[in-house]
Amino acid sequence: MSLTLEIVTPEARVYADTIDTVVIPTTSGEVGILPGHIPLLTQIEDGELRVTKNGQTQLLAVSGGFAEVRGDTVHVLAEHAITEEKIDVNAVEAAMKRAEEQLREASNLDPQEYENLQSLVRYSGIQLAVKRRRR
Repeated sequence: MSLTLEIVTPEARVYADTIDTVVIPTTSGEVGILPGHIPLLTQIEDGELRVTKNGQTQLLAVSGGFAEVRGDTVHVLAEHAITEEKIDVNAVEAAMKRAEEQLREASNLDPQEYENLQSLVRYSGIQLAVKRRRR
């Protein structure tokens, strides 16, 4: 038996394939999904999503959103998601550094801009952790 996994963000479909298992970071902790899982709707936490197919594990960085399990189909609707191979460490480090500088230097950011910068720093950290995990 297998699962169908689809991961979408507002910008694009990031992942779509038939897989064996997926481990999703949720606000309640990690949730492992196998074929035959009960129906589930859960909020995604910023973190590492692990996909296993044919004994191989693929890592993705995800940030925010929701996951729905219905039958043997898993839909992940994330604010941000990227596969390990598409993470550009230099670009992520530069973006993270710029966001951290803006947070340090800004004394009167509006709350939405402040949250956006914090979210960027968190997501950048997750991307770096995912990319460096295999080194």
